[in-house]
Amino acid sequence: MKKYYVNKNAQPNGDHEVHDENCYRLPDVANRLYLGEFSSCKSAVIVARGYYSKADGCYYCSPTCHTS
Repeated sequence: MKKYYVNKNAQPNGDHEVHDENCYRLPDVANRLYLGEFSSCKSAVIVARGYYSKADGCYYCSPTCHTS
């Protein structure tokens, strides 16, 4: 299980990226929202979409959940 976070700041395309706790692109503490511990990024993205309708997995740490 990994801890997942969503970036409070949207990317230029409007996506809010979901990162795992070990991602080197994890946003600063002030710019991220803790989502919880999950066995995969898919569950984390579902939770993130409850906060931001355009949530997507990080290309680097959650490539299986990165769609745009």
